[in-house]
Amino acid sequence: MSDTSEIPIIQDNDRSEMSDEDKITYKEIPHSLEAEQALLGAILVNNDVMEKVQDFLLPDHFANGAHKKIYAACQTMIEKGQLVTPVTLKPFFAKDELLDEVGGGTYLSKLAASAITIINAVDYGLLIYDHAVRRNLIDLGTEIVNKAYAFDVDETSKEQIEEAEKQLYNMADSGTAEGGFKDFKTSAITAVNVIGAALRRKGDLAGITTGFESINRKIGGLHKSDLLIIAGRPAMGKTALATNIAFNAAKAWKHDKDLGIPDDENKGAVVGFFSLEMSSDQLASRILAEQAGMSSQNMRQGKLTQEEFNKLSRVAVELEGLPLYIDDTPGLTIGALRTRARRLQRQKGLGLLIVDYLQLLRGTGIKGKGVENRVQEVSEITRGLKGLAKELSIPVVALSQLSRTIESRDNKRPLLSDLRESGTIEQDADMVTFVYRPEYYHNQQEPDTGTAEHMKWLEDGEKLFGLAEFIIGKQRHGPTGIVELQFEAEITKFSDRPLSPEYHAEKH
Repeated sequence: MSDTSEIPIIQDNDRSEMSDEDKITYKEIPHSLEAEQALLGAILVNNDVMEKVQDFLLPDHFANGAHKKIYAACQTMIEKGQLVTPVTLKPFFAKDELLDEVGGGTYLSKLAASAITIINAVDYGLLIYDHAVRRNLIDLGTEIVNKAYAFDVDETSKEQIEEAEKQLYNMADSGTAEGGFKDFKTSAITAVNVIGAALRRKGDLAGITTGFESINRKIGGLHKSDLLIIAGRPAMGKTALATNIAFNAAKAWKHDKDLGIPDDENKGAVVGFFSLEMSSDQLASRILAEQAGMSSQNMRQGKLTQEEFNKLSRVAVELEGLPLYIDDTPGLTIGALRTRARRLQRQKGLGLLIVDYLQLLRGTGIKGKGVENRVQEVSEITRGLKGLAKELSIPVVALSQLSRTIESRDNKRPLLSDLRESGTIEQDADMVTFVYRPEYYHNQQEPDTGTAEHMKWLEDGEKLFGLAEFIIGKQRHGPTGIVELQFEAEITKFSDRPLSPEYHAEKH
């Protein structure tokens, strides 16, 4: 932070007496010694002023070094319940050379005596803060320029841009006077508005649609500021389900937008999809296969008739304009993901973020190898995703792999305890869900043909054909339970499934 305690202040009347040669133009570092003096004087006269500014104003925001120390001392004493006056504050600076330079203990008395009013104290604090931000911008700009000139093979230009954007966003997001407690009236009004939106949607949806009526009925849609985890073993269809939800939300947004429905009543969302495992064209191929009702494998291998290809082309044209944005950059850090999500919200109005999957993200502050460090890294990632959901006020859906311990159990249905070794996933998430396909495990246990066991296996297989379970293991704002879905493996598509009482009774 720049210190302007020794910066000469040139008054206008001094300029008039200068010769043309002496009138050197220079840019003065943003600061206001008068505002700093006025605020400190107000605090010394009435200690209650500190309560109004301490949430956003820090000692480092003061440009003058002596003023930094005075403000910090006032803050310390008031937090301890002590009275702050020039008399009680003077011992703090008995041997302080910096304060001696501006007048010593006498300066404290001058500050208090010059305090005309405390009414504008918050305005003084905001002005001091604004000047501090401007100085930070100057420092950051200088750092960006110097880094760009100093070529570093270990840091690419893209990484420099992401780091600069991150610092700029942090600068804009910290220190504002807008945080803190909200009275119940404000919170209640917000809650009533959310409930009113659900009422206008006929009570069946309070958040963003998943595209599945059965899931929407159970969870009320995807809610702002929530972190939802979809976990499961490989081949259970996690990515397929996430892709279906992404498409459904984006399609609903476009549909409602075309009908002229206001954004706050739109049941869809602009979707950002971080695909850390699959490329963007692979993900797009899946969506095309789902919507065209074609085998994704046949599409990949080019086993299509001309008629099927024409149908696929028509579907692609129909899907143009969907607000679905895919980032397939591998090995992203949680910091880089946050930066890109913020950018997408500023540019496109991001309303739903999906991450496939969180174990492929990297932390930013954990170094070293080993199980313990990896658990800490996953914890940092989940905390970062939850923080991002709150910061952008959007639902974040993150996919998660489950450990192999499930495979050693007779009952392969996942449990919350299967997440225990994955950092703080269960703790940080507002909702933890699992995707489970009993058909997959059933097909792996085929008895010898011609036996009675094989006949029973075939009968059970018919009941399980295409069945998938969306298991809600944890939900902060609603019930847990199991939602049955239909899964078409050939086109990797989930859909609502009619209730099957026989299987439900057998399962419980």
